[in-house]
Amino acid sequence: MKKIVNVATPAVCAVALTLSVVAFAKTNAATAPAPIVTSAPAAPAGQPVDLTYAAEKALPSVVYIKSVQNSKVQTVEYSDPFEDFFSDPFGGFFGQGNGGRRQRQVQTPKRAAAGSGVIISADGYIVTNNHVVDGADELTVTLNENSKEYSARVVGADKSTDLALIKIDAKNLPAIVIANSDNVRVGEWVLAVGNPLGLNNTVTAGIVSAKARSMGQGVSSMIQTDAAINQGNSGGALVNTRGELIGINAMLWSQTGSNIGYGFAIPTAIMNKAVEDFKNYGSYQRAMIGIQGGSLKDYIDAMKDQDKDVKDYGTMEGVRIDKVVEDGAAEEAHLQAEDVITEIDGKKVKTMGDLQAIIAQKRPGDKVSVTYLRNKSKKTATLTLKNEKGNTKVVKDADIDVLGGQFRAITDSQKEQLNIDYGLQVLKVSGGRLKSAGVPQGFIIQHVNDQSVKSINDLQDVVKEASKSKEPVLYIQGIYPTGKKGYFAVPLEDE
Repeated sequence: MKKIVNVATPAVCAVALTLSVVAFAKTNAATAPAPIVTSAPAAPAGQPVDLTYAAEKALPSVVYIKSVQNSKVQTVEYSDPFEDFFSDPFGGFFGQGNGGRRQRQVQTPKRAAAGSGVIISADGYIVTNNHVVDGADELTVTLNENSKEYSARVVGADKSTDLALIKIDAKNLPAIVIANSDNVRVGEWVLAVGNPLGLNNTVTAGIVSAKARSMGQGVSSMIQTDAAINQGNSGGALVNTRGELIGINAMLWSQTGSNIGYGFAIPTAIMNKAVEDFKNYGSYQRAMIGIQGGSLKDYIDAMKDQDKDVKDYGTMEGVRIDKVVEDGAAEEAHLQAEDVITEIDGKKVKTMGDLQAIIAQKRPGDKVSVTYLRNKSKKTATLTLKNEKGNTKVVKDADIDVLGGQFRAITDSQKEQLNIDYGLQVLKVSGGRLKSAGVPQGFIIQHVNDQSVKSINDLQDVVKEASKSKEPVLYIQGIYPTGKKGYFAVPLEDE
């Protein structure tokens, strides 16, 4: 875990395993019935808030998560500026050199990290942060008070929202009561529950310092709190005085990397939508409004700091559109640069965080009513939100199964024979996209979409990334067993 000055830091905690201590940081089932909400009696006016009830309710639902990345052999590039000079006295001037770039294989150490999670249903669904589980080969969940330990699988994860849903095979678990984060008020008392710095079952208290904080790192519209959040709190619970979940702890803002600062949690309003998407589609369904811009007040303040004239927008609140994305939802509804969005579906939009909070709860194809100012004149429009591909379809992560092939990393003898350092050979083509594109059995894949492919995991990652792009195509470069180079374009969708 890196400690970064004045930046938001994921609150994940590294633990020792074998010979290394490494920070591993920072990615279709029926929805369980909503739990019954129970409330603690409110403290009389003027009396201190009693947080013991909240702690008793929340602690059993927060778990300890250990993620492990196994040791692997990886091919890395390194620079040798003298190699070409001595093999070619003209330093590759006549095109014979390779710029001193060489490759070698290294054994990565076994790495582990620890975080927290929150049980949201009695049948074993647990919410945590994407950065807690990202890249893990093994996930272990330990219940409160070390009562039981389970292996877990990832149901779905999303880097942008920093949320993940995992599942353990268990029943009758103490699921937390989930509250509506939209009802959270600035100044109310909250508890952060998790496993910080290796200290299991820890609670810290504070207040809600702000809402709808946009952190500028993909995670949007966060709840800000001064309750102590440290490394290892990632994925833990932020709860109200009734012990109800209002957010998933995700990061801290600090000058030291520890808790001399503020913590941030992902609101349950966004979490609930993400969980439903993970269960139904396997991936987060991101809706796009199709604009680039920011909070109007921030823009005006920046212009004034630069001694630049600023036009009169007729308000100081809202989101100013800097650019309308081509073929996006906003362009189709005829919104323009310099328009100021002030409401969406009747909800006030004062900052970019407010807008992100509303849109984060929508899916592609949803219609929203947008109120905006153009030259101080109030207007309304109906937008149909789109996905990352620019249409309104459900986006699902593609798996390498869609290719219809079997693969294996090339052997040492193949490397020597073909004078190559890596590649993934197609052992069998049984149908699917490879067969349609004419990729033959025996072909060795080296690059896909300009990314090196050295393992099946590399290929899987490229396929997932391409499946969610506007152009879902794999551009494959490689070599035949004869040594001849080959190129293929493999569409992942039918036209």
